[in-house]
Amino acid sequence: MPRAITCSYCGRSIEPGTGLMYVKNDGSILWFCSSKCKKKHFYGSDPRKLKWTVKGRQAS
Repeated sequence: MPRAITCSYCGRSIEPGTGLMYVKNDGSILWFCSSKCKKKHFYGSDPRKLKWTVKGRQAS
């Protein structure tokens, strides 16, 4: 049974077999639902300030 994974940036659920997995040098794993979320994360954008993220909808 595949487990449910959430995006590390926007908080959306990721279907099994999709998404991007990024493994950091310290062994921690970041999951991204799209390349848009991956780019925003590494650029340094705050997800709480964006209306289209789950964290942004919770903050407002």
